[in-house]
Amino acid sequence: MTAFSANLGFLWTDRLLPDAIHAAKAAGFDAVECHWPFDVDPADVAAALQETGLPMLGLNTRRGDVAGGENGLAALPGREDEARAAIDEALDYATRIGAGAVHVMAGFAEGHEARDTFIKALHHACEGAAKRDLVILIEPLNRFDAPGYFLGTTDLAAEIIAEVAAPNLRLMFDCYHVGRTEGDVIGRLRALYPLIGHIQFASVPDRGAPDHGDLGYAGVFAEIAALGWSQPLGAEYKPGGPTEDTLGWMRTLG
Repeated sequence: MTAFSANLGFLWTDRLLPDAIHAAKAAGFDAVECHWPFDVDPADVAAALQETGLPMLGLNTRRGDVAGGENGLAALPGREDEARAAIDEALDYATRIGAGAVHVMAGFAEGHEARDTFIKALHHACEGAAKRDLVILIEPLNRFDAPGYFLGTTDLAAEIIAEVAAPNLRLMFDCYHVGRTEGDVIGRLRALYPLIGHIQFASVPDRGAPDHGDLGYAGVFAEIAALGWSQPLGAEYKPGGPTEDTLGWMRTLG
C-alpha cells in the first residue's frame, strides 16, 4: 500500500501549522511536509508531530523578498550571506522539529556565476546538514510556473549533484514539475532513481488532485513501488477548495 505525505504548504492552509498536522493525521496521511514554517514556534510544531506520531519529512529555505518576486536565494550572485543565513535558519528549524530534510531554493538566476554560487551554497548546506544528520534536497521547477528559475531541469540537477559530490545531497523529484517541462515521468524516474531523496505529485497540467489530468498516477505509483521506493509520496497539489473534499484519490490510488 502506498504511503502519502501531506504537503501543508498547499493542504489545510486555512489552519495554523500545528492544526494542519492534526488534520493530516485525521485524514489518514502517513507523514507531513511544509514550505516555510518559520513564523510558527518550532515547539508548537514539534508538539503536534509528537501528538500525532507523524514524521515531518522536510521544509524549504526562505525565498527572500517574496513581494519583490524572489523564489530562493542560493544561486543569486551577491546574495551569498543571505543565502547562507537562510540555509542555517532552515537547518536549525528542521533540527528543532525533527524534520528529515531541507530543500535549498535556488532562485531566479542564470549563467556560470549563478551555477558557481549555487554550488558553493550547497557545499555549505551539505556540510551543515551532515552535522545534524539531515538531507539536503534540490528541486527543478518547471518553466511555466517559475520562468527563469535557475534549476529548471532534472539533467541540470543531476549535474550539480555530481559536482557537489556530497552523500547527503539528493534530488526532490516532483512528478508535476517533470511532467510539465520534460514529460516521460516514468522514464525520468527510472533514470534518476539513484539520486532521488523525495518524490512529490500533483495532476498535470493544473496542479490539482492526482485523480485527473494528463498523467496517470495509478501507473506512476505502481512504477515507483516497483523501483523499490518505500517512503511516503508528497501530495503537493492545490486543492481548490476544502482539502477534505479532494481526498478521494487516497482511496482509489493508495
